Amino acid sequence: MDEQHDKTTHFGFQTVAEDQKAGMVHGVFTRVASRYDVMNDLMSMGIHRAWKDAMMDWLAPRPGQRLLDVAGGTGDVAFRFLNRAQGAGAVVCDMTESMLVEGRKRAEAEKMADSLDWVVGDAMALPFPDNSFDVYTISFGIRNVTRIADAMKEAYRVLKPGGRLMVLEFSQIPNDLMQKAYDLYSFNVIPVMGQIVANDRDSYQYLVESIRKFPDQETFAGMIRAAGFEQVKYRNLTMGIAALHSGWKI
Repeated sequence: MDEQHDKTTHFGFQTVAEDQKAGMVHGVFTRVASRYDVMNDLMSMGIHRAWKDAMMDWLAPRPGQRLLDVAGGTGDVAFRFLNRAQGAGAVVCDMTESMLVEGRKRAEAEKMADSLDWVVGDAMALPFPDNSFDVYTISFGIRNVTRIADAMKEAYRVLKPGGRLMVLEFSQIPNDLMQKAYDLYSFNVIPVMGQIVANDRDSYQYLVESIRKFPDQETFAGMIRAAGFEQVKYRNLTMGIAALHSGWKI
């Protein structure tokens, strides 16, 4: 039997063959692409915008830098980066072409067309040469990757020496009582919202479950260090509902 097929991973709370997960995740985001931005606003009550702004504040984009935004979907992070860094360039890379299509439709995409590229690609095997980018970002995407360690190694590979990694991802609330309250909201409200707004309960059930399967802040920081990054730090956002992770290729 194929060794790769023998390996398993999680798809939400399901155990699946490792070589099947990417296709399943692709299906989720293909189905939700047209309502993705609307659902982000509804699920987070708009707070995801503040989290992405906090990401840019810590990142402090500089003129002329080149950004790779992986799992960048509809362009939220790339647009923010380009607005803050004169003469910068950005590549939005996502495995789901329909997400990139939605990004290209946004008004910001037309204004920034000369400094923005959209590429279909896999976080675990990026279609870019070594030492190509000054900054690598991934927002709410790393938990959907089949092998997180491989994605972090690829991030390290494509960054130039002195380059910066920044990851924004849902995380674990240190307070048990607050975590339970958040779980109640997530499991009882978000899938229903997905059914009403996107006509897709199952995809949002998966997204909620995938958050619970993602490593806690310290464990994920260790994975970033294991890929070769230094000066690895994280900051909790909104009591730890999300966290920002930073590392440098030195």
